[in-house]
Order: sequence, then C-alpha cells, then structure tokens
Amino acid sequence: MDAKKIDRINELARKKKTCGLNQEEQTEQAQLRKEYLDEYRNNLKAMLDSIVVQEKDGSRHPLKKKEKPPVQ
Repeated sequence: MDAKKIDRINELARKKKTCGLNQEEQTEQAQLRKEYLDEYRNNLKAMLDSIVVQEKDGSRHPLKKKEKPPVQ
C-alpha cells in the first residue's frame, strides 16, 4: 500500500475524532482499512510461509500448520 493511502487513512481517523465523517467518508475509510488489512495479512502469510526450521541434526523443513486436537 502506498504512503498516500496510509496518509488518507490517518487523515480520516483524525477527522472522525474531531468533527465526524459523512457517509461517503465512512465508506472510503472502511474500504481503505479493508485494503490495508488484506495486504497486511498477505504479507504476514508470505513471511510465515518462507520460514524454515532447522533441526539439531541439520535437516531443514518448512513450518506446517498445527493440527487441531481431537474433540472429546
């Protein structure tokens, strides 16, 4: 996400605290926040997917999702 969009998110947040937002601005803020969070989640997932664990014996393997324990 480019700096202009992040600045706009911050600008709308400041305006919301001081005088409030109209309906158009609320819609814009929600859309920008969703875009920011989607990009953040994708970057975090990519970072976690690239992690490799090295065992004491020197073998390496990627992280795997933890399996859910069986329900009792």
